[in-house]
Amino acid sequence: MTNTPTTKGARKRTQLLDTAEELLLATGHAGLSMRAVATAADIRLGNLQYYFPTRADLVAAVLDRALSHSLERLRPLLSEPGSPTAPDPERVVRALLAEQDDPRLVRLFAELWAMAALDEAVAAAVRAFYRDYQDQVAAFLHARRPDLSTAQCRSRAGVFTMLTEGASLFRSGIADHRTQETDAELVAMAVGMLGGAGPDAVDAARRG
Repeated sequence: MTNTPTTKGARKRTQLLDTAEELLLATGHAGLSMRAVATAADIRLGNLQYYFPTRADLVAAVLDRALSHSLERLRPLLSEPGSPTAPDPERVVRALLAEQDDPRLVRLFAELWAMAALDEAVAAAVRAFYRDYQDQVAAFLHARRPDLSTAQCRSRAGVFTMLTEGASLFRSGIADHRTQETDAELVAMAVGMLGGAGPDAVDAARRG
């Protein structure tokens, strides 16, 4: 029998994801067990498993929602290159980095990365998340730079993701503290990766 999504079911699923995120932020990755989420949500474990059979399924849903929210915020900037409202790569980069100003979001991903280091099923969900993320970046880059091959766009998207996502540990204060100088260099490098900017554009991004 196939379960048909309902408005009530969608609301419950959202509530469970909210509970999982709050628990992860409050207790760290070690405290995110299926039983702990069920207890915090005041439901039976079996009811939680109806929506998310395993912890990896729950984590994958948390990541999927995070990506969806990011894309919703970025969609106004990701119009088709060549149109009157074509996005400036620097605006896209700065919008992405602005998300790192949210300490809850940075903490959420730091905990998920730590969990992925210990749990292969969770790591698979994290890798799937970043594959999807890189697909979005590669598609944007290919639209701007049709002269680049699919493989080149994919490679650049990978490096871009490493650069911007890894920066969150340093810009947030977890590994170091951001400065205007390091932010300027980060933006310049990311703009170069995303838009294939020449030296003049990169220097302009540094000055920005």
